[in-house]
Amino acid sequence: MNYNRVKIALVVAAVVIAVASLLVSHYLVNDLSREERERMETWAQALRTLNQADENTDLSLVLKVLQGNNTIPVIVTDPDGRLMDFRNVPIKAKTEADSTTYLENLGSRYYAHGHYIRINLSQRDSTDYQLVCYDESLMLKRLAQYPYWQLGVVLLFFLIAIFALLSSKRAEQNKVWVGLSKETAHQLGTPISSLMAWVEILKETHPDDELIPEIDKDVKRLQLVADRFSKIGSLPEPTETSLKEVVDHVVDYMDRRTSKTIEMVKEFPAGDIRVSLNQQLFEWVIENLCKNAVDAMGGQQGRITIRVDESETRAIVEVSDTGKGIPKKDVGNVFRPGFTTKKRGWGLGLSLAKRIVEEYHDGHIFVKQSEVGKGTTFRIELKK
Repeated sequence: MNYNRVKIALVVAAVVIAVASLLVSHYLVNDLSREERERMETWAQALRTLNQADENTDLSLVLKVLQGNNTIPVIVTDPDGRLMDFRNVPIKAKTEADSTTYLENLGSRYYAHGHYIRINLSQRDSTDYQLVCYDESLMLKRLAQYPYWQLGVVLLFFLIAIFALLSSKRAEQNKVWVGLSKETAHQLGTPISSLMAWVEILKETHPDDELIPEIDKDVKRLQLVADRFSKIGSLPEPTETSLKEVVDHVVDYMDRRTSKTIEMVKEFPAGDIRVSLNQQLFEWVIENLCKNAVDAMGGQQGRITIRVDESETRAIVEVSDTGKGIPKKDVGNVFRPGFTTKKRGWGLGLSLAKRIVEEYHDGHIFVKQSEVGKGTTFRIELKK
């Protein structure tokens, strides 16, 4: 599936729906606004008829028109803006004087917006008139806001759709990584078993050879690596473990396989820190960070510092190096699957480390700080 095309199609669909909704609502609001204007002109005409009525005028239809307006707010004033009458306007003031002032100010506001109709009460005197000031009805105001609510709903639908697509893509990627890990573990199983058998034969035939125990350690290490890969995708079984012990194992392994120009430093607190974790997988995370640190120093002299600490709620492990550092533009991508700055590499190490820490141990791993030419510090936080 081409996710980019789907996202573009969703964006286009959302824009089309939004534009169409706004246009339809705009025309509908304009039509209703004109209709309300016509109703107010009829109402104003009925009010003028009432003001000019004599004993022979039939007021039944006039009163019916005047009383028929139950939705449009109306304020009638004289030429000087003094209140004459009002209808459908809620009173917020406590006293009559305050109510009159409030209504007159509100009428002036309607007038300023052009919502008024002039009623000439006398054909001879042009100064004898009243102003029928009105506002849009509550229904019209709500309808005018409706397209924006609809636009928000469309935007929400678009965001949910994008999130669903990204989640689906991420789930698909996770299945690929899990399948690759388990297949790697499966493929390693047969040659490792064979190597273990050959090591046992070598022990019997050359019991005094000092190299055979080292070969045995490396074969067991391969078995441990295969076991770690087989656990990817499965929920690990955490046990209470000492972080000092974990770091000691990693440093002991890395120190014997790293150039003597690189110094491995451990910084531990006075007391032990114990957390619930899967030791095999978590050691792999620390090893991966150390191997990246070694690569970052490019064979030059440097130092890798592994610091263990704790706060009230969290256990902390920091891996710092004096390598080349990470450019700011790449800091946000280091945990992305496939991202690598090495000429050779799959770009999966930090991605798997992040998954092990955050999904399997409910922790958090991030780049605490990095400066080009000075080094990088990765920080892991685990719940105690």
